Amino acid sequence: MKFLADENFAGASVEWLRNKGVDVTWVAEDTPGISDEQVMNQAIMEKRTVLTHDSDYGELVFKYGFKPSGGLVYFRLNEFEPDEPARILFDLIEKGHVFTNRLTVIDQNSIRERSY
Repeated sequence: MKFLADENFAGASVEWLRNKGVDVTWVAEDTPGISDEQVMNQAIMEKRTVLTHDSDYGELVFKYGFKPSGGLVYFRLNEFEPDEPARILFDLIEKGHVFTNRLTVIDQNSIRERSY
């Protein structure tokens, strides 16, 4: 499983995941300032799951047809520690969760998914 962390994804979470052996690239390091559409195109080309805190990505999937096969994980968390998204994601990975071809929305109380 490979991930592409959007620029708004906390560096502490990126490092936490890398320390656990997760393959994650980060827009803030590699291509800062690129558009959301460019992030999606990169994820599609590299077959990576997008990690973001930006709700606009759902619109890119369902309205504009950007459909990364690796999936899209939208963290809809109000207040959180910088490494909390990584810990949540890693727990899901360890449980065998599959993100392929779906939008996964993670909030304080639930995880919802919609296939595309």
